Amino acid sequence: MELLFAMALGILTTCGVYLLLRARTFSVILGLTLLSHAVNLFLFGMGRLTTGAPAIIGLGTESADPLPQALVLTAIVIGFAMTAFVVVLALKAAVELRNDHVDGENPDEDRP
Repeated sequence: MELLFAMALGILTTCGVYLLLRARTFSVILGLTLLSHAVNLFLFGMGRLTTGAPAIIGLGTESADPLPQALVLTAIVIGFAMTAFVVVLALKAAVELRNDHVDGENPDEDRP
């Protein structure tokens, strides 16, 4: 199970970094989203979640740790807000610059 989890984390991180390094805005947005999903999975994995453990202390011998769940929930909200901001920023740049290249220049055009 740990190998599958590590491979999923590695694939998400690798794909996210690859898409971030692309020159198109939609690829950058997808890369940021994949990286945020990888971070959420990483936080869950570091929390050593146990199955069947009660969330309230005193009802059993072991209780669930609520901190990783709270961190992931916070990361999901922040990631959604960041994605919405980047989408609006990319749309504004695409309308003003008339292309979706990250730095505003079209590499296919000839420069004077």
